[in-house]
Amino acid sequence: MIDSLKTLAQQAGERILSFYGQPIPVEKKSDDSPLTKADLASHHLIQDGLRSLDASIPVLSEESSQMEVFQRRSWETLWVVDPLDGTKEFIKQTGEFTVNIALIHQGKPRLGLVYVPVTGLVYWAEAGKGAFKQEAGSDPIAIHTRPADVSSLSIVASRDHAGPMVTQLLERFPHAQTRSMGSSLKFCLVAEGAADLYLRDVPTMEWDTAAAQCVVEQAGGCVRDLEGNDLTYNRADLRNPSLITLGDRGFDWNQARSAD
Repeated sequence: MIDSLKTLAQQAGERILSFYGQPIPVEKKSDDSPLTKADLASHHLIQDGLRSLDASIPVLSEESSQMEVFQRRSWETLWVVDPLDGTKEFIKQTGEFTVNIALIHQGKPRLGLVYVPVTGLVYWAEAGKGAFKQEAGSDPIAIHTRPADVSSLSIVASRDHAGPMVTQLLERFPHAQTRSMGSSLKFCLVAEGAADLYLRDVPTMEWDTAAAQCVVEQAGGCVRDLEGNDLTYNRADLRNPSLITLGDRGFDWNQARSAD
């Protein structure tokens, strides 16, 4: 199914890029997040494509109807989709936006794909089969997280959504290398061993994290709430708690401090 999902994500990426760099209207949703024609075009293409792949698996997308959001609590298996993750990055034309597709079964990510339309870069993972990265025109390579070294820690943060806990974390590790990036690519940096942790203390939704969480977990890392519980899906509230993504599952980020 991975090959079919890659093709579908690429098609969605082409649809998104047909609007890229053009002056298109930007609407505001009820949560004040932006919405463009590119979001909706990608949503409809992916929704139709997934239903063609397997009509028995329902789809929950960021742009799903309220009725679908209401019905999804009875779904044991479902697709969770962000058709354009990083709409702000799309509007600003940074290139740091993605297409996210995840398969959830009994609350856990079983398959995840993150596609970058501007570059053709794709990350994917399937439970029990590892995590992979493929650049446009190249063969796929397996990716793995790395052990955390407090003396050379690399922390990735959101460009637009760094909250107070992130500021405190960076103060705790003043010698850490920091990287700022948009969309679910922050998770993927941890998954491929380019960063050690990503703290997100401001709100995200399930479709923001599902695909990338699968990639992180199958690469050897974890995505947890701040009490240490693995993040699960299709919960009563689709809004995620504050999250910590670790490449090294055993790294105690609460206790560790940078050496003077």
